[in-house]
Amino acid sequence: MTPGGGSGPMKDCEYSQISTHSSSSPMESPHKKKKSVPKRKWEVFPGRNKFFCNGRIMMARQTGVFYLTLVLILVTSGLFFAFDCPYLSEKITPAIPAIGGILFFFVMGTLLRTSFSDPGVLPRATPDEAADLERQIDIANGSSSGGYRPPPRTKEVIINGQTVKLKYCFTCKIFRPPRASHCSLCDNCVERFDHHCPWVGNCVGKRNYRFFYMFILSLSFLTVFIFAFVITHVILRSQQTGFLNALKDSPASVLEAVVCFFSVWSIVGLSGFHTYLISSNQTTNEDIKGSWSNKRGKENYNPYSYGNIFTNCCAALCGPLSPSLIDRRGFIQPDTPQLAGPSNGITMYGATQSQSNMCDQDQCIQSTKFVLQAAATPLLQSEPSITSEELPLPGKTSISGPCATLSLGQPTPPSSMPNLTSDSGLTDIIPLKEEHEGHQFLTPEEAPSPPGMLPSGSPITHSHTMHVLSLASQDSLHEDSVRGLVKLSSV
Repeated sequence: MTPGGGSGPMKDCEYSQISTHSSSSPMESPHKKKKSVPKRKWEVFPGRNKFFCNGRIMMARQTGVFYLTLVLILVTSGLFFAFDCPYLSEKITPAIPAIGGILFFFVMGTLLRTSFSDPGVLPRATPDEAADLERQIDIANGSSSGGYRPPPRTKEVIINGQTVKLKYCFTCKIFRPPRASHCSLCDNCVERFDHHCPWVGNCVGKRNYRFFYMFILSLSFLTVFIFAFVITHVILRSQQTGFLNALKDSPASVLEAVVCFFSVWSIVGLSGFHTYLISSNQTTNEDIKGSWSNKRGKENYNPYSYGNIFTNCCAALCGPLSPSLIDRRGFIQPDTPQLAGPSNGITMYGATQSQSNMCDQDQCIQSTKFVLQAAATPLLQSEPSITSEELPLPGKTSISGPCATLSLGQPTPPSSMPNLTSDSGLTDIIPLKEEHEGHQFLTPEEAPSPPGMLPSGSPITHSHTMHVLSLASQDSLHEDSVRGLVKLSSV
């Protein structure tokens, strides 16, 4: 078999063609994949939450009771403005519907702000962070001493002289910060967790507690306001037409009075309870568990209280609002794709980082060996030569011919090769020792330099004969060639 015979696996190997008429740059990779639309973090959020408006709205998955809250507020307020306010504004003062409208819009604004916001969800640990934390737990637990010991579930920290335990969350793989807890309904650890409120359809935590408190407080005022003026409306009508006729003339007022009567007690009571919590700087979760109760000991006190009711209220309602930690609208950063290079780490001649004319690895392994062998081993003399049609010029952006048209062992010229139109001989740069019989290696001083080390002004022509290694002598020199490739790749 001759080096230029083109038989064997070289017949099936072809370089990928790059169209020169394409609108894309000729240096772009022909194997460029289709750009996938990046996903946002809320689309793969691990907690049990629902997102709307491209992640801007975040709620719990169970939102049925929240819709009931909306219906009760809208229906009761709508009936009041439609049937009671016209009569009251005429008989008493036009300020009544104005005050009622202000309260209604404030209630709806705080309700939606509480329901649609991030309550303070803590991000879960990444696999690397979880593994590092587990190693720290194993070291602290002394697992190297032999025998299995379960990891400790708590850590102790000192806050204002009080010992506070930090619990380990096996779902989020983190030690929860002080006052944080894991919500079983939303499946998230929430910072300064107060409680999960189904009426607002969300957890109540550090980032929305102030809006929740203003919602229940303003709803208490609105409920009392509607109930009081509905009763006033019924009394004024009963003075004119009688009590029964007044009820028949405004049945909507009766429905409003019933709804407000049964709801005002719970709403006002809830507002009073949270007012007490704010004044003592506690959460519902801490109060229910009795974390700072005196029953646990005289030295047990609330380390988060400032010792002043006014200061505690200002800290809970007027303090700076912390930013969200989960970045739910951020994009997921994909792994940076790595360009597949030759198996030994050497870039082929004629290919750049953005343009790689590569054959299939299994089909073109022989041609890759020959190309690398030409860079790693001295050239040998042989009979076949390269014609001007077979040698691609630097100005071309593609190699249209198959691998079989290239002589075996021929190195593809580098893209940065100087102009191949000069008449000076190749022996001016790469002197060869010709003999009539056999093959002879070049000395190390005469070996060709890599493409980047060739003089920029050195003329090279393709009209002279470039001698390559024949296929018959490949087997006898295979071991030396492999050693040369290994050494070169290690450098």
